[in-house]
Amino acid sequence: MEKARLLEAIIETAIDGIITIDQRGKIESLNPAALQLFGYTLDEVVGQNIAKLMPEPDKGRHDGYIENYHRTGEKHIIGKGREVKGLRKDGTTFPFRLAVSEVQYEDRKIFTGFIHDLSKEKEAEERLQEYAAELESLVEERTKSLKKTVTALREAKEEVSLSLEKEKELNQMKSRFVSMASHEFRTPLSSVQLSASLIEKYAQPFQNVNIEKHVHKIKNAVGNLTTILNDFLSLERLEAGRVEPAFQPFDLVKLAEEITEEMQMIAKQDQHIIYQHTGLESVVSLDQNLLKNCMINLINNAIKYSGENTFIEFNTEINEHQCLITIKDNGIGIPDTDQRYLFQPFFRAHNTGNIPGTGLGLNIVMRYVGLMKGEAQFESKINEGTKFILSFNR
Repeated sequence: MEKARLLEAIIETAIDGIITIDQRGKIESLNPAALQLFGYTLDEVVGQNIAKLMPEPDKGRHDGYIENYHRTGEKHIIGKGREVKGLRKDGTTFPFRLAVSEVQYEDRKIFTGFIHDLSKEKEAEERLQEYAAELESLVEERTKSLKKTVTALREAKEEVSLSLEKEKELNQMKSRFVSMASHEFRTPLSSVQLSASLIEKYAQPFQNVNIEKHVHKIKNAVGNLTTILNDFLSLERLEAGRVEPAFQPFDLVKLAEEITEEMQMIAKQDQHIIYQHTGLESVVSLDQNLLKNCMINLINNAIKYSGENTFIEFNTEINEHQCLITIKDNGIGIPDTDQRYLFQPFFRAHNTGNIPGTGLGLNIVMRYVGLMKGEAQFESKINEGTKFILSFNR
């Protein structure tokens, strides 16, 4: 009796459904879990054919399942390899796994079915399939998008390549034009400059003030045009990457004295360039031509932007660590709002007025100094003057 009560308790509290049928397929009992699965009360199913709980096609094949069990004796899932479904009272179906056992009870045989509901597993499987389908669709969309992006990038690359080729061709044409224009203009300008000097020489006996005045204007105009040509030619060579500094030792003091003498000849009336050197050494290792261009450019600016009867300080210094070059004037100065743009190409301060210039000189100076691994700095106050300092580490 004790064992019978224990067995009954196990059946009644089992999570899976347990159903018993006789040899004819009539339902004898269902435990509470099975009744809940199918939605029936015990009175509604006891004595009914087990097919009552089966949808088609299992409804018409249930006798075959029992015969198969009699024939093979396999205590495995009936209909292995396919889905087994149960039919609820409300007409809905649910998937389940069914295992059947034969039990000898008293003088007869009964069959016990163990029903494991697969609804949650099926739902999870369907969700996974949906997620997989969504993921596959997303991957397909992303793949198409990626293909479009790759195609667009390829087309953009081709366009950029074509643009670069065109830009390269245009730069080459520009380079050839600038070089040609520079050389073509230099010859007539040199002739004009020479002719003006000869006119000035031949007119000296006449002491004609007007001749001297206009010859001076011609020389200034030629000088300005030459400066413009030199600036454009220098910028073109820089842009084309054709400027390579040649570091060689040379006498800085000697170079500075030559530049002072040369620039004094084009200074305004009573403008004086005062040169001074500090330090026991005079030899540095830089590119002499690039440095000369920088110093001439800065002194030329000092002359242009300073008035008559002024001094231009030109200093060089060689110490243990650095080579310093300083050009200081007492001219118009640079407005504070313009100072941040001073080294940009084609920029000119707002207070330059009608003073001629291309706005390229300081950009060229900065780039030449950079090629020589140096730095260009300046200090300026409006109407008080400007000081430029070029520094190079030794």
